[in-house]
Amino acid sequence: MKLYELRQLTENVPKLPEAQLQQWVHQQLQKMGLDPSAIYQELEMASRFVDTHRDISWSDSHTALHSHTFYELLYCINSCGAEYLVGSQRYRLEAGDIVLVPPGVSHRPILPENMSVAYERYVLWLSPEFMQLYAQLFSCPIEEKQSCASMLRTAGTPWEHLGGLFRAGVLEAERQMDSWESALVGNTITLLTAIKRASAQHATQPLKAEKPELLDRIMGYIEKNYANAITLDTLAKQFYVSSSTISHLFKQKLGVSFYSYVTQRRLIAAKTRIEKGQLLEEVAVQTGFSEYSGFYRAFKNQFGISPRQYRALQESSGKSSAF
Repeated sequence: MKLYELRQLTENVPKLPEAQLQQWVHQQLQKMGLDPSAIYQELEMASRFVDTHRDISWSDSHTALHSHTFYELLYCINSCGAEYLVGSQRYRLEAGDIVLVPPGVSHRPILPENMSVAYERYVLWLSPEFMQLYAQLFSCPIEEKQSCASMLRTAGTPWEHLGGLFRAGVLEAERQMDSWESALVGNTITLLTAIKRASAQHATQPLKAEKPELLDRIMGYIEKNYANAITLDTLAKQFYVSSSTISHLFKQKLGVSFYSYVTQRRLIAAKTRIEKGQLLEEVAVQTGFSEYSGFYRAFKNQFGISPRQYRALQESSGKSSAF
């Protein structure tokens, strides 16, 4: 699903508060047979190079662990107690924080219960093709560390103005005046250059992961062992707690069951392997599924298409974007 298709759902909706509007959209997605919690997994870029939008979430909008085939660059507009999970590392977000998540990296926000204000952010989606062109045209090689997520804190630094560049790009996309696409690309190049300078000058503060708690340690174990058999009982013994304690943690903090989280993580790894051209039967085994039929059902339930259809979609997308 393209982002503009999701936005079309709200075009003729009466004026509603943001929280009620979000609930209405979730209901419409369910009527269409889509899982609202997994919608970010299914969203695709509409543009060949850059997409941008402003996004808002409330505490009851549990977002499934997901990944993308493109780079995602986030700018946190406000401080609301939100945390961000990237792989097995958890970060507490504040206004002015910038998060870059490369393709294939698992991530999701973790929102506190009963939020008094919404989690608001500007979002930039950058295609791998655009990032390669940027690197080639401006002699800015994509460094090894850019294959990993990176976090910057700009509040209280000389780079606080970067939020204005994020906002300028969103306004271009919303107003769609003449040549807005080229203006958006130009603004994005300016933004990437500013972020690179800020990082090189150490003028921003890298975000530090929160001190690991039990849930973090369990997620770290899953991150390293998702290809193997993982059960509640084995983890309970590994971490000296009851299986019910683990189940409660996942439901309370992430809004999903333990087994759903493990499946989400395995399917993210499966997507990446499919994109690299691996045989589907091998993908199933290498990502922790005991048989292909179980992998097939889980993949289709999560993404709405079969693994073979997903491979065909990626192949056709690659051909259409080639020079």
